[in-house]
Amino acid sequence: MLHQSQLQKNTLKILPQQIQMLNMYHLNNIELELRIKDELDENPLLEMEQEDSEPVEFGKNDEPQDYQDWDEYGYDDRPDYRVEHESYIHSNNYNIPVRENEDFRSMLKMQLIDKKLSEQELAVAEYLLDSVTESGFLERDMQDICDDISFSHGHMVDMDQVEKIRLMLLSMEPLGVGCRNIREFLLLQLNGVVSKCPVTRKAIQLIDRHYDDLRKRCLDKIMDALELDEEELSIVLKHIGQLQLKPVNERYEATVAKETIIPDFVITVENEMVLVDLCRPRAGALTINTSLMEVAEKSDAGAARNKSTMQYMKSKLSSAMWFVQAVKQREENMLRIIKAIVKKQKEYFLHGDPSLLKPMILKNIADEVGLDISTISRVTCNKYVDTPFGLILLKNLFTEGIINREGESVSNKVIQITLEEIVRNEDKNNPYSDQQLVALLETRGIKIARRTVAKYRDILNIPVGDMRKIWAKAI
Repeated sequence: MLHQSQLQKNTLKILPQQIQMLNMYHLNNIELELRIKDELDENPLLEMEQEDSEPVEFGKNDEPQDYQDWDEYGYDDRPDYRVEHESYIHSNNYNIPVRENEDFRSMLKMQLIDKKLSEQELAVAEYLLDSVTESGFLERDMQDICDDISFSHGHMVDMDQVEKIRLMLLSMEPLGVGCRNIREFLLLQLNGVVSKCPVTRKAIQLIDRHYDDLRKRCLDKIMDALELDEEELSIVLKHIGQLQLKPVNERYEATVAKETIIPDFVITVENEMVLVDLCRPRAGALTINTSLMEVAEKSDAGAARNKSTMQYMKSKLSSAMWFVQAVKQREENMLRIIKAIVKKQKEYFLHGDPSLLKPMILKNIADEVGLDISTISRVTCNKYVDTPFGLILLKNLFTEGIINREGESVSNKVIQITLEEIVRNEDKNNPYSDQQLVALLETRGIKIARRTVAKYRDILNIPVGDMRKIWAKAI
């Protein structure tokens, strides 16, 4: 039986050019250089103006002067023995082998060759390895990772497939790269023990079922659930304290090569004024070949002559014009965003003290410059700024705020720095509890709840007080 119904819905469609523009915002300096190079190779109408060097003019009566440096050479007071020594033994030995540094990500990607993965699975595995932190943890949301992989590779990727690849990475060397948190990494190490003694089995039960109780220091509840006395629980906790806290330890960190970071912005301070500029502007150097552009624009007159060639010229002209405009729009919006950030955090850029950071979220900058929050996020997520006190990742400047005792808004970054300082200076044999940390922060004018202290401890990878005490004894 046939039925007729009406349906009303709203749909949002993004044009392909808008997607490409969002990708342009996400590129950093190095990635933009590669993108421009690819466009120059593919599009004959696109050109890059080179910086002209000043031509050297020679006079008509200029003649070679064979002995113009004789006075400097002949009356050099350099000892003869050093000259003779360097004639036979070079001071700069260019044959000294240089050790090739390889980080843990490259090591894991080499191991993927033996896994016999499909092309799509290999792309997912490499993306996951590029997404882990320097400690080896995968802290990003899995749904965001799936969306990014689907967006960048042009095909949908299921979350179950990504999770399957992640679990495969956990068993590779170094062990545990790709773990979501410390709890999962501790369980991975405990479950990997071949012969599990009673202490190991109790440790697995504690981490698996009572990890939250351990974080909250509910030791009585743990002893009742695991049927342990205080001495036995101390043995189990000491056994856990001997495990690694992060998949990538110092042995692998020592082999990590230092990557060269090219900043996207340059900030200078002159007479209490903060000046901002792009590090490598490219919009002014990109041009369109005028002769080929005239050929493409006059294609209607000789359309019958070579239709396919004229269509190719028109498409390349349209692509070149869009790319030049996209680079220009990208740089204009980047300057607007960085100027708004500097205006908000002027005191920090003047003195370089992290305690001067003010609370700032993406919406504040979006409202200031009149752009969407997603655009602000793409511009600031992987861009660095060169300041008088070093390179800074723009994303680290965005923090939420808490009202202190004086009624002023304090950045949570400042609170984390204060909390880290208190824990660093505490008595290691008698560490502070979370409630004591709340009281110490309140004496400094910062009033926050105990659960907020626990949250900041987790962000800073600081364990609970009892765990810090046990690990201090183990060390």
